[in-house]
Amino acid sequence: MSFSQFSTGTTSEVNFIPEVFSKLLQAKFYKKSILPEISNTDYEGEISGQGDKVVIRTVPAVTINNYAGTITTQELTTAKVEMLIDKAKYYSFKVDDVLAAQADINLLEGASTDAAEGMRIAVETEVLAGAITGATTIGAQTAITAANILTNILTMSKQLDELNIPEEGRFIVLSPEFISLLKQSELRQAYLTGDGTSPLRNGLVGMVDRFKVFQSNMVYTAASGADAGYTHVLAGHPKALSFASQFTNTETVRMESTFGDQVRGLKVYGSKVVTPDALVVGKWT
Repeated sequence: MSFSQFSTGTTSEVNFIPEVFSKLLQAKFYKKSILPEISNTDYEGEISGQGDKVVIRTVPAVTINNYAGTITTQELTTAKVEMLIDKAKYYSFKVDDVLAAQADINLLEGASTDAAEGMRIAVETEVLAGAITGATTIGAQTAITAANILTNILTMSKQLDELNIPEEGRFIVLSPEFISLLKQSELRQAYLTGDGTSPLRNGLVGMVDRFKVFQSNMVYTAASGADAGYTHVLAGHPKALSFASQFTNTETVRMESTFGDQVRGLKVYGSKVVTPDALVVGKWT
């Protein structure tokens, strides 16, 4: 007999049908992290909590003069860039003693993993959105197609060349939509990938010109205002963006009002475009 006929209603049969719970948690997929690849964490070890300020000193600019028999000696001055650790996010959840005792899966481990992944995504999304305003070069609004995407990528490359940005380590971050257009473009010209094999044959985007191509679902797209609907594509060098973060508190405490554990974590972080010339933003749709 099928139990489906008793799946609804208030009959006694319904109340006595046992519920069977799978011992496997449903798979949950998270957005892939790219921040470690496109930024630097050179100053991460210098923070201890929210409110800290990291002072980054720049290399002095030495003046080159024409020699005409006498010289003047320059006094070196160092400019400073300040990165504030002014943001914080937290999570807090309860693991009830009775529920934990009856559960046949590790609720604490599953929830802690989800909290860590959720924290990473929330922080990275905010940092990528904030990096846009620090760039030296911000392009005009552009409608991207398979026919013109390579031209626009090469234009961003040229803009970095004109600002003397190192070629080694350059990146570009594209949403899945633009990755798809890129694969439909004239990328079959293998020389653009930096190797001898077309990505249309091996399925990998690899490199375009001197850019290492990253795909992300966290690229900022304006929801309102003059740029509404335009995705802000980032291209540049990792030295452009500095990022520092730290979990200052991760703890499990007994709750006072119920029998259970409270698990909570606090993460402080900050970011700064310290080399504006090394970051280019394209407004694409």
